[in-house]
Amino acid sequence: MTKESLFAVSLFPYLGFLWFLTKSQQTPRLALIGFYVLLIFVAVTIPAGIYAKQTYGQELANVDWLHGSAEVFLTLSNILVVLGFRAATQQLKNNDRRNDAGAAELIKAKPVKAEASK
Repeated sequence: MTKESLFAVSLFPYLGFLWFLTKSQQTPRLALIGFYVLLIFVAVTIPAGIYAKQTYGQELANVDWLHGSAEVFLTLSNILVVLGFRAATQQLKNNDRRNDAGAAELIKAKPVKAEASK
C-alpha cells in the first residue's frame, strides 16, 4: 500500500471520530473546532504536495516555504484542541470549588428550628 492510498484510507476513520465527537456533545466546542481544523490541514496539504511535485520536482517536506505554510494549519489545530480542553478543565475545577464552598456554607449554617406544633 502506498503512502498516498494509506493517507486517503485514514480519512474515513477520522471522519467517524469527528462524527462521534460531534454527536456526543461532550467535547468542548473549541477543541471540536480544532479537530475540524485538522481537515483544513489535510485539504491544504494535498494540493501543496502536488504543487511541490509539479513545480519543484520535490516532495512537500523538501520545499520549506510550502511545507511550513501547510503546517500552520496543523499547529492551529493543535492549539485549538489544547485551549478547548484547558478551558473545559478549568471550568470543571471552578465548578468543583464553588460546590465545595457551597457545601462548607451549608455545614456552617445554623439549623433552623421547627416551630412547635400547638
